[in-house]
Amino acid sequence: MKTTRRDFIKISSIGAGTIAVGTPVLNFITSNSDSQNSTDDSTSKRYPTYCEICFWQCAGWTYTNKAGAIWKITGNKDDLHSNGRFCPRGTGGVGMYNDPDRLKTPLIRVTENGKQVFKEASWEEALDLISDKLKTIGEKFGHECVALFSHGSGGKYFGNVVKAFGSNSISAPSYAQCRGPREVAFIATYGQGIGSPEPTDIENTKCLVLIGSHIGENMHNGQVQELSKLVDKKGTIITVDPRFSTVASKSKFWLPIKPATDIALILAWINVIINEELYDKKYVEKYTYGFEQLKAHVQKHTPEWAYGITTIEPHIIRETAREMAAASPSVIIHPGRHVTWYGDDTQRLRTVAILNAILGSWGRRGGFYFPEGIHLPDMSIPNFPKPKKTWKDAHPGKFVLADLALASGICDATVPGHDKSCNYKAWIVNGTNLISTLPNQKNTLAAIEALELMVVIDTMPAEITGYADVVLPECTYLERYDLLRTSKHKAPSIALRMPAAEPKFNSKPAWWIAKELANRLGLGEYFPYNDITELLDWQLKKVGSSLEEMKKIGVKKLDREFDDMYLIEGEEFEFNTNTGKIELYSTSLEAEGFDPLPNYTSHPQPEQGFYRLNYGRAPMHTFTRTSNNPNLTDLMSENSLWVNPKVAKEWDLKNGQKVWLKNQDEVISSFPIKVRVTERIRWDSVFMAHGFGQKDKRLSKAYGRGVSDSELITHVDYDPIMGGTGMRSNFVTFLTENPHDNV
Repeated sequence: MKTTRRDFIKISSIGAGTIAVGTPVLNFITSNSDSQNSTDDSTSKRYPTYCEICFWQCAGWTYTNKAGAIWKITGNKDDLHSNGRFCPRGTGGVGMYNDPDRLKTPLIRVTENGKQVFKEASWEEALDLISDKLKTIGEKFGHECVALFSHGSGGKYFGNVVKAFGSNSISAPSYAQCRGPREVAFIATYGQGIGSPEPTDIENTKCLVLIGSHIGENMHNGQVQELSKLVDKKGTIITVDPRFSTVASKSKFWLPIKPATDIALILAWINVIINEELYDKKYVEKYTYGFEQLKAHVQKHTPEWAYGITTIEPHIIRETAREMAAASPSVIIHPGRHVTWYGDDTQRLRTVAILNAILGSWGRRGGFYFPEGIHLPDMSIPNFPKPKKTWKDAHPGKFVLADLALASGICDATVPGHDKSCNYKAWIVNGTNLISTLPNQKNTLAAIEALELMVVIDTMPAEITGYADVVLPECTYLERYDLLRTSKHKAPSIALRMPAAEPKFNSKPAWWIAKELANRLGLGEYFPYNDITELLDWQLKKVGSSLEEMKKIGVKKLDREFDDMYLIEGEEFEFNTNTGKIELYSTSLEAEGFDPLPNYTSHPQPEQGFYRLNYGRAPMHTFTRTSNNPNLTDLMSENSLWVNPKVAKEWDLKNGQKVWLKNQDEVISSFPIKVRVTERIRWDSVFMAHGFGQKDKRLSKAYGRGVSDSELITHVDYDPIMGGTGMRSNFVTFLTENPHDNV
């Protein structure tokens, strides 16, 4: 085996039990569960929190039992995100706290007897090592050669450290790998992005169109609740998906589209709505720019033209277009969230934005509302130093419209052979398993191998920790204070997260880790508080509340400053675009040399015997973040592979049969996956839930369970407009015999 500077440290009891004070797994499942079940609200205490299992961040209450152990989590009825109801992931957050496989103490990579292993370290030793390494890297290569990858609340704290150090290369993989094209497309059209939660007025809509968006399986809490009400009142739902998803089963129309042809369908819808004069004429005339150019552009995009591309019959295209128009302006063509599919995703989301615009849904009741949040003041800190170069310098002339750093762009700029003036030498990775979240694992591993330092801060021994130089155990969100949640909604609100119990083992909150590291780097002035509760109380008092009040109520709802959730009929309104209008014809894209109106381009299709790899979400899991959660693995412990009966017959595959998958680049899955034969998937595709097939044996419940789709995503189509990583152009075939028997 080739020896590398940074071997993957596969198995170790270090940090997984040698200083553990928790209970064994069997005791947790039996006696601990029994004691929890015997607890009632009369003997418990409750503490406010907001969920960290997914980005929706629902506010709720964490309950402890008589012994002081965390018992259960429920929703806060005053929270607009949850309306007092938590999804399975949210209630299962207790499992994250109780998980016996949690990281427990700092770990440092050392070499003993020629073998790389982790040794336990004190916090002082680990932080001193990181500080010394960062100082050396800064002096030798430049302070801009440090990058942060983060997903979750810790990003703010570590972001302050990195910016104070002299780098602004701070990235959430969710931008390039998930929502970035959506934001850029809507900014180009309306002058503002979508944000999170999405400002979709589903509770008041008459028609909801979902294009590859699996509400109900992705468990975006507020939207799921509103969708349920829409189903109850017989509202129209149109689902476009090669898979008969859960929401497709609740839909009036299911359009099983040929993958990679969505732009053709939407252009045909626009053709019908314009040519049959079903668009909102007053709205279009008053608020939009470029309608005549759009009208001329779509004349060739007829339903008959689209039928030959999408396999959706022309009469269905017309009928669904008329259904949307009949509901206008109370209609939503949902922008989705994970939208990095085929490399032309900004233009695909442009068609979504344009279709909403001509139906008059933006800023209208039952369409898209204007959200409002609250701005909290920050304590005074020095100005951050201005970096001499940024991540964009590593990609001259590319991705000019990306308004956030691209995780994939930073990764590419770390790989040896790239422009040396922009090479990154240190990564700080917080709460994101880059082995799964970044596409093309081979490229990611090449970048990691080249690093001088990689620090991973996490609650769990995700696969990325096996490549770290230093691993720091973060306590779970149930054991810490964090910054106040102020995300925008129909009305502004503040939510508090506070600890319901002391951190288990030797884990620490992210704010403490970042502050201690900043102190060692001589950057302590960027954290002007001794304890985060000082900051929280100071901010709350500035807006008429206090930490003591928020501990009691959890969520504080505020009134909107103005009655401007929707546009008033005929009111003057200036959009933040070059023309001050909704730009059907995008002047900003044109100025950068991109098509001002979207065009359909064909994409590669699978060769004979191969099938497009589609992946998605399961309602009880959030990526790899929950795949080892003992509460949630009870609901779903592994993924399965959806295979059409026609394909199963050709391959003689049976329900429950285990197969290995091989992709177009000869990459073979490490583990097998069980076949699920179902009519609910097109014959040219297969489907699996994302987040399984973990290869780190320290994840005792997730190791080897199912297949990792990330492992098979080796071909990436980069969106030229903003750098989004299209990952749905990978194809797989079946291996019915274990290909690893000789290994």
